[in-house]
Amino acid sequence: MAVNRVPVLKRCRSLGLDPVYLGIDKKSNRQLKRTNRKVSEYGLQLKEKQKAKFIYGVLEKPFRNYYKKADRMRGMTGENLMIMLESRLDNVVFRLGFARTRKEARQIVGHKHILVNGKQVKVPSYLVKAGDTIEIKEKCKGSQRYKDILEVTGGRLIPEWLEADAENLKGTVKELPHREAIDVPVNEMLIVELYSK
Repeated sequence: MAVNRVPVLKRCRSLGLDPVYLGIDKKSNRQLKRTNRKVSEYGLQLKEKQKAKFIYGVLEKPFRNYYKKADRMRGMTGENLMIMLESRLDNVVFRLGFARTRKEARQIVGHKHILVNGKQVKVPSYLVKAGDTIEIKEKCKGSQRYKDILEVTGGRLIPEWLEADAENLKGTVKELPHREAIDVPVNEMLIVELYSK
C-alpha cells in the first residue's frame, strides 16, 4: 500500500495550510521564501487539489475515482466530492475525537478497532451513511491509548452532523454533512475546473 511520507509541517508550509486542520497543534517557525512569482491559474487549481488530498490522506488514483463518482451524482460535483471525503470512516473517527490526527484514525481503523453498526470494518475509505453507529471495540476501550487520545481531543468541537459519546467511545452519524458544515479550507470549484479540462 502506498503511503505519503512527506514531512507534515513542511508540506503544510508549501500548501499554505494551518496544521490545526490535520489535528496537529505544532507550528512551523520557518517562513516560505518565494520571490514574487505569479502563480498561474493551473497552479492555483493544482494547489487546491493537493490540499484536499493532503488533508484527507488520499492519494491520486483514489482521489480521481472520488471525483468521477461525485461527477456522476446529482448536484454540484465539488460539494459531492467534499461530502464523500468527509464521510470516509477514518475522517469520521478523527472528527468524533477517537484519534488525534487523521493518520492515527486510519491506523486505528486498519488495526480493526472499529465497529460500524456492530460489524468490524477495517477499510479506512469506507463511506459512512446517515444513521450509522461507529464505536471502538469493547476489548480496546479500556486501553491506555484511548484514555490518552480523549485527554488530547476532549476540547475539540464535534461537527453538528455527528453525535459523540466520549465515555463509551461511541458515535452516531446523524446525517451526511452539508458543504457549509465542512470547515476545510479548500476551494472545491478549482478542483472541478482542474479535472474538467
